[in-house]
Amino acid sequence: MSRKTTRIVFASQFLLLLLLLPSEFLTAATNPALSQKIEEVRREREILIEEQKKLQAELEALNRESRNLGTAVKSLDTTRKKLAADIRVTQSKIKDTDLNIRMLESSVVQAERQITAHERAIGSAIKTISHYDDRSLALDLLSSVNFSEMWRDRSVLAKLTGTLKEEVDGLRQKKSSLNREKDLREKNRDKIASLQKELSGQKSVVEESQKAKERLLAQTKNMESEYQAMLAENLARQRQFEEDLYRLESELNIFLDPTLVPPPRNGLLVWPLEKVFVTQRFGKTAGAARLYASGTHNGVDFRAAQGTPVMTMLSGTVEATGNTDEQRGCGSYGRWILVKHPNGLTSIYSHLSSSLVKDGEGVATGQVIGYSGGTPGTFGAGYSTGPHLHVGLFASQGVSVRQFVESRGCKQVRVPIADIKAYLDPLAYLPAL
Repeated sequence: MSRKTTRIVFASQFLLLLLLLPSEFLTAATNPALSQKIEEVRREREILIEEQKKLQAELEALNRESRNLGTAVKSLDTTRKKLAADIRVTQSKIKDTDLNIRMLESSVVQAERQITAHERAIGSAIKTISHYDDRSLALDLLSSVNFSEMWRDRSVLAKLTGTLKEEVDGLRQKKSSLNREKDLREKNRDKIASLQKELSGQKSVVEESQKAKERLLAQTKNMESEYQAMLAENLARQRQFEEDLYRLESELNIFLDPTLVPPPRNGLLVWPLEKVFVTQRFGKTAGAARLYASGTHNGVDFRAAQGTPVMTMLSGTVEATGNTDEQRGCGSYGRWILVKHPNGLTSIYSHLSSSLVKDGEGVATGQVIGYSGGTPGTFGAGYSTGPHLHVGLFASQGVSVRQFVESRGCKQVRVPIADIKAYLDPLAYLPAL
C-alpha cells in the first residue's frame, strides 16, 4: 500500500473515531438524576390520583343522598378536599413535564455538539486530503505507477466523505426530531399550565364553599327545619322567575328560519362533563310539571359535584356571562355562561360556582370554561336544591341577552331570553346515551 493510501486510511479511521465519541456523549446526556426525579414525581402522582378517586366517590355518594343540612355541609367540606387534591395532581403533572423538557433540551444541545463535531471532521478531512480532490482523474492516471493504488485512494476518500455526510444528515434528522418533541413537550407544558390556571379558579370555589358553609350554618342556626324552609323559599323564587320568563318569551314570536338550525344528530356536540348522569331531561317531565310555569324543562340537568370542571360542547364565542345571584332575591340560572357556536346553535351552562371565561372570548370544543355548583347557599347557585349542572340549547337566531326589567324579582340582572320555539333538546345533539 502506498504512503498516500496509508495516510487516507489513517485519516479515515481517526475521523470515524471522532464520530463515535460524540455518540457516547449523547448517550450520556440522559441524566440519571433527572430520570430518577421524573419517576419519583410519577409515583407521587399515582398516590394523589388514588386520593382523588376516593374523594370523588365520596362526593358522588353525597349527591345521591337526600337533601338535608348535614349532607350539604359535608358536601362542602369534601369539595374543598377534592379540589385541593386536584390542584396537587396538576402541579405534579407540570413538574413532571418540566423535568422531561429539561432532559430533552440537554439531548438537543448534545445533538448540536455532535453535528458541529461531524462538520468539523468533514472540514478536516477535506482540508487534509484536498490535494487529491484538486487533482484531476487524468493527472492521477498519468502520475500513478500502480493503477490499483490510485483507485484505492479514490475509493477510500469517497467512502470517508460519504460516511461523514450520511452521519451529519442522520444527526440533522435526529436534531429535527428532538426539536419537534421539545416543541410538543412545551405545548403540553402550556396546556398543563393552563390547567393549573383553571384549578386556580377552583381555589375560588374552595373559598366560596367555606363561606357558604359558614353562611349556611348561620342562616339555618344549624337546624334542619330552617334548611328545608330555605329550600322552599328557593323553589318559590324560581317559580316566580319562571312565570315572568315564560310570559315574556311566549310574547316574542320571533321568526325562526329552519335552514339556519342544524337537524338533530347525536354526536354533533360533546358532553359537558367527563362523567355523565342525567337527572332531568328536556321537555315535559314529572319534575318540570311541578317546578316550571311552562310545565316543561328547558334544558338538561346533570349530576355534578360542586367544583366539577364544565366543558364547552362545541367551539364558539362566549356571547355573554352573568350571575342572577348578584340581585338579592333573584333565583333562576345563578352564574351562567352563554356560548354561540358557528353552526347556528347557542348553549348555556348555569348554576356554576366559578367562571373562567369572559364575554367575547373564543373557546374550543371540550375546553374547561367553569366549574359546576348548585349547592344551596353558595354564590352563583341560583335556584337549586342540590349540586348539579343545567345545560340549555337554543337556535342562535332566537336568543338574546337583555336586562330582565319585565320580572318582579330580577330587574337588575342580565339573562338570556329566547322565543319558546328557539329552545332545543340538548340530548338530540349530544352523543347517544
